Amino acid sequence: MSEGPAASVADGFLGGLRADCARCAGLCCVAPALSASADFAIDKPAGTACPNLRADFRCGIHRDLRKRGFPGCTVYDCFGAGQKVSQRTFGGRDWRGTPSIAADMFAAFAIMRQLHEMLWYLADALTRAAARPLHERLRRALDETERHTGAGPDELAAFDPAAHRRDIGALLRRASELVRAGVRRRDTELAGADLVGRRLRGADLRGADLRSAYLIGADLREADLCVADLIGADLRGADVRGADLGTSLYLTQSQLNAALGDAHTVIPPSLARPAHWRAEG
Repeated sequence: MSEGPAASVADGFLGGLRADCARCAGLCCVAPALSASADFAIDKPAGTACPNLRADFRCGIHRDLRKRGFPGCTVYDCFGAGQKVSQRTFGGRDWRGTPSIAADMFAAFAIMRQLHEMLWYLADALTRAAARPLHERLRRALDETERHTGAGPDELAAFDPAAHRRDIGALLRRASELVRAGVRRRDTELAGADLVGRRLRGADLRGADLRSAYLIGADLREADLCVADLIGADLRGADVRGADLGTSLYLTQSQLNAALGDAHTVIPPSLARPAHWRAEG
């Protein structure tokens, strides 16, 4: 999948956009609000620490999150934004030791996560040889986005991630069209489609446009999703055992974590096989 200097740089970015909880002040356990549901066992207001968060900022029930009613926590991925905000934006300070920075820290985390997610997609696009005509523009967009991640708390607070995402989104869509050009079909242009619980076992979805599609609980066993665009697709509970996701476009760790796969599911080398696949697959 990777080819040329742009791809090599992109591979480096993909490797660095992974959460390192040991270097984070437990931001994902404090900043977001939680609503009691199948994903979370409790209600928790934004900016309030989860009762399972220990003094060392680690989760007290990490090994049993699914059993204890917190599967949503195992799905979540900050793309490395947590350690960036903790170690770089706030220079190693944390919201417990310095309560006065808590609100700013949580706000910065929300914006940083969006920036890191955009970096993930841009780096993915840069690894695609078919998107070579756009590599220069993609590289500039990646550099600009990376520059924003180095901003201080005040600059981050003034940043408009929605506007930046719109600009990046148009570029990513064009890259997707180039990558999928040779295999896309009209009957698999399914962006935003409601495919909840759909039986798609063994389906030929090569080059499919599944952007923001609802694939919750869908049966995708042995489906071919090579170079399918999965940006924003909801894969919660989707059965991808034996499916080929190895070259899927814009696939994230969070999406894999939300799905049900097994040892036969082909995944990109930049992602990790979720631990619960071994337990449940």
